[in-house]
Amino acid sequence: MNTTFDDRERGYESKFAHDENLRFKADARRNRLLGEWAAGLLGKQGDDARAYALTVVTSDFEEPGYEDVLRKVTADLQGKADEAEIRAKMAELLTVARHQIIDEAE
Repeated sequence: MNTTFDDRERGYESKFAHDENLRFKADARRNRLLGEWAAGLLGKQGDDARAYALTVVTSDFEEPGYEDVLRKVTADLQGKADEAEIRAKMAELLTVARHQIIDEAE
């Protein structure tokens, strides 16, 4: 016998899973956009820029959080952008990525 409580619990679980999926997609998109931005600063274009952006995305799988991505991009952009500028760009691009993901879902 299903109760209102059971239905509500399933609803919360479903929403949590959906929100986590959107967060993962937005983080991955932010990392790709950050990689494309960094590639431009490094003078990379075309396939080289796309390949570099992919290395930024995959660097996020090293540890929880985004510090692994920040470390990689900061090391790669030494002399071209400092950590504060990269952190600001990451925050800006996360907002862009979230909007893109939401727009695609509609």
